[in-house]
Amino acid sequence: MRIRSLFTCMLALAATAAAAARDDAADTRELLRVEAELCQAFERGDAAIARRDLDATFTLTDSHGGVTGYDRNVADIARREPRYEVFSNHEQKVRLYGDAAIITGVTTVKGTSGKDAFAADFQYTDTWVRRDGRWKLAASHASRLQQ
Repeated sequence: MRIRSLFTCMLALAATAAAAARDDAADTRELLRVEAELCQAFERGDAAIARRDLDATFTLTDSHGGVTGYDRNVADIARREPRYEVFSNHEQKVRLYGDAAIITGVTTVKGTSGKDAFAADFQYTDTWVRRDGRWKLAASHASRLQQ
C-alpha cells in the first residue's frame, strides 16, 4: 500500500512538473499561429478551421455591440458573408495565464457585405483557453478604430 501511495505521488508530481515546464515562448508562437490560421479561415471561408480552433462556448462581441456565438460565426464563415479579401491581425500583444491567454491587437479587414465594399481597422481582444492540449478561441471583442 505504501509503495502504491508513493508511486501515485510521484506521478502527480511529474504531471505538475510537466505542466509547469510548458514554454511561454512556445505557447506564444502557437497562439499567434492559430490566430493567423483563423484569419485565413475568414478570408477563405474555411469553416473546418473555425470548428477546430473556436471553443464550443465561443462568443463574439462586434463593434456594434452585437453578440454572436459559435454556430453563427461558423455559419457566416462557411457562407462567406461578409466576404473578406483581407482579414489580418497585427500589433499583437500576448499575455499568458497558465491555460488561458489574452491577445490584444489590431485587425485589418477589407471586403464586401452584400454589394457594399468595406475596409476598416478594429482594436480587438481575444480570450484563449487551452483544452485537450490545443488553444481554442473562447471570446473576442472588436471596436472599430477611427480613420
